[in-house]
Amino acid sequence: MKPRLGRIALVGAGIIAAAVLVGPFLVPVPPLTGTLTAQALADPDSQFIEINGLSVHVKTMGPAVAGSDKPVFLLLHGFGASLYSWQAVMEPLSRLGTVIAYDRPGFGLTERPLTWQGQNPYGPDAQVALALGLLDHFGVKQAILVGNSAGGAVAMQVALAHPDRVSALVLVDPAVYSGGGLPAWLHPLLTTPQMNHLGPLVARQILSSGPTLIKTAWHDPSKITPETLSLYEKPLRVDHWNEALWQFSLASGDTGLVQHLSELSLPTLVITGDDDRIVPTEQSIRLSKALPNAQLTVIANAGHVPHEEQPAAFMDAFTRFVNQLPS
Repeated sequence: MKPRLGRIALVGAGIIAAAVLVGPFLVPVPPLTGTLTAQALADPDSQFIEINGLSVHVKTMGPAVAGSDKPVFLLLHGFGASLYSWQAVMEPLSRLGTVIAYDRPGFGLTERPLTWQGQNPYGPDAQVALALGLLDHFGVKQAILVGNSAGGAVAMQVALAHPDRVSALVLVDPAVYSGGGLPAWLHPLLTTPQMNHLGPLVARQILSSGPTLIKTAWHDPSKITPETLSLYEKPLRVDHWNEALWQFSLASGDTGLVQHLSELSLPTLVITGDDDRIVPTEQSIRLSKALPNAQLTVIANAGHVPHEEQPAAFMDAFTRFVNQLPS
């Protein structure tokens, strides 16, 4: 009897193992339909610039860098967004200096490679290198980095790695204490062939969850216009967006910034909405106290993207900060 039970247990274990190992490959992952190239979705003022082997979607506004004594602002958007997140403030920012906004890899209209040699283009080191590459391309020796959410974390990483290239930071609801990507223990599971097969399907969930996330990012979702929604949805019409978003997710992880905050002694403005439900307002307040040379502005009636929801109040705080910086 016992040998028979043992055989049954082995057969059962084999069936379970087969289901785990083979089952995911039986789930169909139909190709996306109706997608377009990034160039087909570009605007008249879009630029595509080759940086570190990647075609990067960029928009600029304001005076040319050469011969100008005005500051340069490099704008870094957050997760799930694109350079369009800055459109309400780009023109007023350009009155203060040169504005360079770009789509970070995995988002917007920047190239989405699915294979590569060497450095992972979606990883944190490549994100830092790309920001520096853009500054080099435009001949910028030193810039003020303006980062929202995860883009704020990238801006801080650039400042830590290359402090000589960053004169100041403007951190807009920055994701420092939370939102650091996948926990390390989960990474081996998600990088299996089975999960890589299913990954694009997982990434496609943003099609249904995206509008809810956008509404969560605003204090007053009733003010979100159809144009705003369409700008967020545009990158989800680009070829291979779901596969690239999965690769970006796999490359994300703990930034480790919390251990290095005391090293960021450059002038910093932390801006947060008073009703941020994605990176809680309390975290931005905490960050402003932890940074050695930081100021804090809390914008009333704003959520996670005050530059979109309350652009006038955002610009008031930004202008005061920039005007007091040493020339």
